[in-house]
Amino acid sequence: MNVDAVVLDIDGVLVDVADSYRRAILESVERVHGDTIPKDAIQSFKDASGFNNDWELTYAAALYVLASREGLDSTIEEFTDDIAANGGGLDAAENVVAEELPDDAHETVRAAWDPEHLREVFQQLYLGAELYAELEGEDLKLDTRGYINDEPVLLGSETVEALTANYPVGIVTGRPSAEADIALERVGLDVADEHRFTMDDWEQGKPHPHALMTLGERFGAERVVFVGDTLDDIRTAVNADETDSNREYVGVGVLTGGLTGESGRRKYEEAGAAAVIDSIDDLPALLGEN
Repeated sequence: MNVDAVVLDIDGVLVDVADSYRRAILESVERVHGDTIPKDAIQSFKDASGFNNDWELTYAAALYVLASREGLDSTIEEFTDDIAANGGGLDAAENVVAEELPDDAHETVRAAWDPEHLREVFQQLYLGAELYAELEGEDLKLDTRGYINDEPVLLGSETVEALTANYPVGIVTGRPSAEADIALERVGLDVADEHRFTMDDWEQGKPHPHALMTLGERFGAERVVFVGDTLDDIRTAVNADETDSNREYVGVGVLTGGLTGESGRRKYEEAGAAAVIDSIDDLPALLGEN
């Protein structure tokens, strides 16, 4: 694969977030609303598009739990399919609930739904006491060490050396900037501020192509590879390639996030992935570097 710039997602690519972000989604909904969704249902929301922000996925999962109590007669797969049909993301989830429930039941759901509290609980669970105080400016109310400490590194040091020696490397992630800093330091990847986009840097989020196209321009690249662990990552590359006539973009999926095995490989390919690799450490070989 002949490229001259590499852009990477963080979660599920550089670090494993199964026991951190994804655990926080499930437990936040459970703590606030007394019930939650199955662990594998998180991927259904991710596949529906528009849930690059895990806080918003948490809010949508809570909507499903609350709506189900008020008579929503849909499986999670049906619910997320309806979200996808409505354009994806939290707004679509809200629209689906409004369309499927009678007015009085919908009002009950809206009254019980508390995104602000869900985010507060999520951040406490994920960050733990010290980081929560530092980043959120508040004392911890929950007894948790912070799930951020349970993120195994997926990126090997030899891969860091191979990529940074041969390409400009950028980051496009749904993480807040401070949490991106922590992950990048942990994996030993130094990326300049102007070569990365986080949740704090652009409003639209993936799969909108703005961030990826901007990095392609800043690198002066002709062909950019974007490596991610969700269908929205691949859609981001596809959208950039369709929008930017000055350069080419290719999406590569990794099987270390929520999409795994042959079913994950098939979903990536159907979304337009140019290649699918078992892990980020296989990227240098794909690019012809070893």
